[in-house]
Amino acid sequence: RKKVAFNFGDDILPESLRDALTHDKIRRIVLIGQGTAAVAGKAISDGLARYLRDARIKIESKEASELSGFSLEDNLSDTLIIAITQSGTTTDTNRAVAMASERGAKVIAIVNRRQSDITGMADGVFYTSDGRDIEMSVASTKAFYSQIVAGHVLALCFAQMLNTLSDDLIAKELANLEQAPLMMDMLTGKKEEIGESARSLAKRKKYWAVVGSGPNKTAADEVRIKLSELCYKTISSDIVENKKHIDLSAEPLIIVCAAGNPRIVTEDIIKDVAIFKAHRAAVVVFADEGEKGFNGIADSVIAVPGAAMPLPVILNTMAGHIWGYYAAVSIDEEAAFVRGFRNRLSQVITEQDKNDYSIYERIADRKFHRTVRDFSKEFNRRRNSGVLSPMNVQTVSDITLFLKYAAGKLPLEDFWTDFDYGDGDFSPLDLPEIFLGRAIDELSRPIDAIRHQAKTVTVGTSRKEEPLKGVIFDILDELGFTTRNLFGKEIPVIKRLQRATSRVRGYTLYDITNLNAEGKPQDTSTITISKKGGVSLQMKSRAEASGTLMGTKKTIVRTGEIYAGLGKSDRTPIVILPLLKERDGVRNLLLLHVDFSESLGYDERKEVLGDRYYDIRNLVDEYNLTWDDSYLEEIPMGVLFGEAPEVIAGEIRGRKLSKCKMRNVK
Repeated sequence: RKKVAFNFGDDILPESLRDALTHDKIRRIVLIGQGTAAVAGKAISDGLARYLRDARIKIESKEASELSGFSLEDNLSDTLIIAITQSGTTTDTNRAVAMASERGAKVIAIVNRRQSDITGMADGVFYTSDGRDIEMSVASTKAFYSQIVAGHVLALCFAQMLNTLSDDLIAKELANLEQAPLMMDMLTGKKEEIGESARSLAKRKKYWAVVGSGPNKTAADEVRIKLSELCYKTISSDIVENKKHIDLSAEPLIIVCAAGNPRIVTEDIIKDVAIFKAHRAAVVVFADEGEKGFNGIADSVIAVPGAAMPLPVILNTMAGHIWGYYAAVSIDEEAAFVRGFRNRLSQVITEQDKNDYSIYERIADRKFHRTVRDFSKEFNRRRNSGVLSPMNVQTVSDITLFLKYAAGKLPLEDFWTDFDYGDGDFSPLDLPEIFLGRAIDELSRPIDAIRHQAKTVTVGTSRKEEPLKGVIFDILDELGFTTRNLFGKEIPVIKRLQRATSRVRGYTLYDITNLNAEGKPQDTSTITISKKGGVSLQMKSRAEASGTLMGTKKTIVRTGEIYAGLGKSDRTPIVILPLLKERDGVRNLLLLHVDFSESLGYDERKEVLGDRYYDIRNLVDEYNLTWDDSYLEEIPMGVLFGEAPEVIAGEIRGRKLSKCKMRNVK
């Protein structure tokens, strides 16, 4: 039997998260990201679902903006967010992490760039360290592959912690992941074959689609992203079987991610490819090495090394990335062809300018005529063969017509009718920069240029939180604090407390200093008064006599939990809030003197008590007393909030026994 040890330290898996996972406190794992990172999240979620099949944990993957916009609950203390990002500065992802964290969620970041923004927001950070710490390319391929591997290693660690897989199975899965570089090298060796496929097919079809089934739908989604970024196209991504029900009438180019599928699925996909071809689609298939079923059906079959999941997702994606690179290069060659003609034409016109030629003399000039003729012949050949399909139809039409006038094949009298710009003084030679420049823009595929995105700081949505209102939140706002200064798990507590609080009569804001490196109190920790308001102005505080942090306040700083109840010395109703400063531990305490609403009925008291209600009721049941929610109305709110459940249960028992004695006396 094999023994597997994961060398994840607290920087990746903090002890608190290990404890939450192993003690059944995590009921939901959500993987988030944007764009490529979100697709990697889907691949990782498939792995988590396989490895944690016997665990009672719900696995989900979402775009970060979808989580922040539609799926946040007030209490996420049972949720682990795995945030995936290359740069660590993706606005959508970081905002979702902040909002989830404020609600009590645990966060692990899988990130490439060190010391990026997200690393200061997550509880644990798993660096992909793919060999280049900051990858500035739009086509972030290495980050995607490493994110999938990192996520699966993390998932296997979870499987070991939760005993859902044996070490033998975990070792087998890890050995499979270790084959990724070898398999990728083998696929790289086929780059010329893949390049030839791209060069022969990429320019034949205007509309493209990428399809895959099961885990390979994730590969299709990622190939779609990279093809769109490299080739500047809007591309669809579908499940293979669904494609024949959607838009085959568009006669698209379809890339099929089929490597790694079960045999029964492959047989169905072979039939689907035949349907695609029957609808005049061009089809490229990524298939397992040795698979012959697509031969004679697909236009191009790329053999992918056979492997177990999740490697086929990576290999299908890599084949698509390589194909997309050569497709972009091939399309860009057409831009170079047009660009070369524009340069040659400009040189001829410059020479004519020296001789002050008229428009008729320019067109009759042999060198000019030969330049236009040679280009026109090649342009028409390329147009007829379909390789100029990436160009706009209007651009192709304008250039074709322009060439006929420039070559003197059409009378100039008709020129101003065909190109009505509202000014009869321009000639055919005034338009090359417009028409040819437009064509170059439509054909250029500058692979190394960051044209669509700035990957240093990725822009995106910036969801604004609805400001929280109520007697306690209003005081926080007045003092310049926001929900970022609160522990996420305590926000629902404050909401419940506000329902039981009729007013705030005063406050004392304390500064906490001399905490240890972990932000926890020590013997030398101090507390000083920063600000007072309301009735607190006439009250003396122990902190004024002794600056040592002690007692209940020290406990609150250590646990980060809100205290609500009665003051230990004067028995007046209070609420004490621990306030964070930039995730550096509790740096302030806010003590509020309040009036609790004693008029609340037992149903309302039950709701505002939350889990304390069940603690109290269970202890009363231990006394063999029949529980009645009306017992809650007999206990002051300050006691219900502040005293230990054992004390409250004892008081209820005492009141019950006292009533029984009185009835017996009567």
